[in-house]
Amino acid sequence: MRVRFAAASAFLVLASMLAFTAATATAAPPTTTQSLTVPITATQSGGALNGVFAITGFALNSAGQLVANGNFTGTLTNAAGEVTNLVGTAVSSVVTPAQTSTGCQVLDLTLGPLHLNLLGLVVDLNQVHLNITAQPGPGNLLGNLLCAVTHLLDNTGGANTTLQNLLNILNGLLG
Repeated sequence: MRVRFAAASAFLVLASMLAFTAATATAAPPTTTQSLTVPITATQSGGALNGVFAITGFALNSAGQLVANGNFTGTLTNAAGEVTNLVGTAVSSVVTPAQTSTGCQVLDLTLGPLHLNLLGLVVDLNQVHLNITAQPGPGNLLGNLLCAVTHLLDNTGGANTTLQNLLNILNGLLG
């Protein structure tokens, strides 16, 4: 009985993945320039900065570092409580790899609600958050490999071809 249930479950997961892959493969590419928005909340010296950073592109700065360019919209509150509204302020920020103490983050993906109709089997999912972290260490071959791959671009002292390729890919994703 367990074998049948496991086989049926595996088939259902595989069919869902195939249907989702087929649905995403037929989607039309976006025709307008997109931006990636990042919420910003920071406090320093009694002041606070709150808002959204809309990344519109990536570039290399004069030091050969990867930077995200975009616009910040939000509020700046100083230590005296005076609020300054910032609307569409041009911002450039150096991109640094995320550091995790427990391993190397490989993928952090959030999907909105999904509705799948698989030949009469309807699957409804609310928000799905997939977080994959590689664990390096002795005997963790895949974790060691994926952590090594995620750290390939750590040496960004010069404008090398690998960094330029990454820059082209990131700008291509934004349209």
